[in-house]
Amino acid sequence: MSFRLAAYAVCVEDGRVLLARHVSAEGESTWTLPGGGVEHGEDPFDAVIREVAEETGCEAVVERLLGVDSRVIPAAVARAGVEHHNVGVFYRVRVTGGRLRPEPNGETAESVWSPIPDVTGLRRSSLVDVGIALARTLPPTGHVPPVPVGGLLQH
Repeated sequence: MSFRLAAYAVCVEDGRVLLARHVSAEGESTWTLPGGGVEHGEDPFDAVIREVAEETGCEAVVERLLGVDSRVIPAAVARAGVEHHNVGVFYRVRVTGGRLRPEPNGETAESVWSPIPDVTGLRRSSLVDVGIALARTLPPTGHVPPVPVGGLLQH
């Protein structure tokens, strides 16, 4: 089984959420939250700020921890074809500066502020729905129920 620890930014402002369009090496496009893998020895708190800057061109500050999502993705649907465990740490983040731009030499083709009601019509990572649910409900335990995938929702 493969494993990944990642940190994700949930930036909500004026009824809009900041999304990043990830394009895989195969050319498949999926909307996701800014964020990504925590490097060895890196604090997830620092990783989320780094990832926002790298992927969107924006400076940001963490406002609060929203929660943690832990999921095992079956080999049949995992990208590498091997069962995968992903642990995502979600933070509410506020953009403080910078300008949206594509990620230089990266997989993020663009970042946009999307009205939250429009998100349901996008081909997106389930992480988007997890982050929005955490931001809306602020569960005291920081845990959200699993989000079923299929259709427009991807792992």
